[in-house]
Amino acid sequence: MNARRRLAIVVQRYGAEVNGGAEQHARWLAEQLAVNADVTVLTTRALDYITWADHYPEGETVENGVRVRRFSVDARREWKKAQRQTRLVMTHQHTLFDEVQWVRDQGPFSTPLFTAVRRAYETTDAFIFYTFHYASTYFGLPIVSDRAFLVPTAHDDPFVHMALFRPLFHLPRGIFYLTEPERALVQRVTRNGYVPSTVTGVGVEVPVDVSAARFRQRHGIDGPFLLYVGRIDESKNVPELLDFFARFRQAQPDAPLKLVLIGRTNMPLPDQPDIVHLGFLPDGDKFDAIAAAEVVVLPSLYESLSMIILEAWAVGTPVLVNEQCEVVKYQCKQSNAGLYYRTPDEFAATLQLLLGSSPLRRQMGKQGRAFVGRHYRPEVVLQHYNALLDAASSARPTVA
Repeated sequence: MNARRRLAIVVQRYGAEVNGGAEQHARWLAEQLAVNADVTVLTTRALDYITWADHYPEGETVENGVRVRRFSVDARREWKKAQRQTRLVMTHQHTLFDEVQWVRDQGPFSTPLFTAVRRAYETTDAFIFYTFHYASTYFGLPIVSDRAFLVPTAHDDPFVHMALFRPLFHLPRGIFYLTEPERALVQRVTRNGYVPSTVTGVGVEVPVDVSAARFRQRHGIDGPFLLYVGRIDESKNVPELLDFFARFRQAQPDAPLKLVLIGRTNMPLPDQPDIVHLGFLPDGDKFDAIAAAEVVVLPSLYESLSMIILEAWAVGTPVLVNEQCEVVKYQCKQSNAGLYYRTPDEFAATLQLLLGSSPLRRQMGKQGRAFVGRHYRPEVVLQHYNALLDAASSARPTVA
């Protein structure tokens, strides 16, 4: 009998309460791989990505069959200072050293975490690092590069074009891209096409007892609503969504439409009855909300893969996305299960089209469910991960 593979997943935050796509992806993968492998998650104690402040207890826990080890960061991030540093790096001449210092200051930088990665080298077959532009990956992956794999979660923002990150994409044994556009982007920018890679995503599993009526009763929401799920902040382009929705409501004052937002907020929200903020909800409530919504909306300009879009399609709900995000636009075209917009007028026109035809919504939802079934069943995604882990590990050079 073959020995169980020993894996470590290194990710900036980890936990059921963490509201972030990459972190949710890492948690899903860890729990799935733990069925047939010994999996340890190495992460920080942070819940909040703004400051990386300690939240979870330090030390080791077991969560849904996964061994989790959490470490304190060396220093909390000062958000306003960090934003100023980012603007300077993006808009002013600077050195490579300045970029390295920027990554360290952005964090999460954890000396105990990096020490744990180094000490785990001899007893770990493969390390899977998440999110290329965080300090946990930039400083951690090179320590164990000959046993490292990368899930970059890259999109076409200024970070992927920074000079210091290009060597990082040449170091790992293999790279797991979430979509074909992401792989094309990274290979074009970094010229790392020779590094073994595969395109896969995240397995989507819908609870068996999803209930739209239960969501409406629990939260007192009647009538049609547009649903947003995710981080509620400027980086996700939520202010534009609020603006476009307000314009739509002004033009359609008699249309009984609400905008429901699920997730933690890092920005003020308008105090008006047609905008409902429910905060962070557990997965069961989230899926109930998706089932109850007429449309799920994603205004984000930068995504490497959107889990909420896949979850919406798995439930059978159509989506409306920002055309400027190439990845989600690509997936809408591939699935025929979503529309996209750029301007306020296009937002209004596409939303009106979807709201005005329940047969269209049902057909798009049916097509979305089929798309997820073909590409994002858990067993399909895990086959891609295990195949690249096997191939890259067997090809590892040995010293004579």
